[in-house]
Amino acid sequence: MTELDGLLAAGRAAAAELMRETVTIRAAAAEGGFDWESGTESPGTGAVLYTGQARVKAVARSRGEEVDAGEHNVTLREYTISVPWGSAAPPERVVPGATVDVDESPDARLVGLRLWVTGVEYGSTATAWRISAEDRS
Repeated sequence: MTELDGLLAAGRAAAAELMRETVTIRAAAAEGGFDWESGTESPGTGAVLYTGQARVKAVARSRGEEVDAGEHNVTLREYTISVPWGSAAPPERVVPGATVDVDESPDARLVGLRLWVTGVEYGSTATAWRISAEDRS
């Protein structure tokens, strides 16, 4: 084991300690999506790609941007979801349009939150697998 491997192992263990939520990540479904006419979101029934430990954190620089969707105003809030780096690779790649549901959290306000994946970060020197998502409520 190299010095870098030791540092990465320590960083990954520290990152895992911050993961207090349980989430379910579902693949984007062909029949789901955002209906701009009605301003409603329909996730479809995509396959489950991951269920387990995660950290759900609001992005500090998030603007809470309001957009018009049909006759409704929708506020987009950004989140970062961190999943253990060593977790098994999902059967298919997580791509924008997938959903992340917060199933359990010490913060009761997060439970039931549905987030929409906007990007995914991979890297061999990362301490966690990070997913960018937004709350479209």
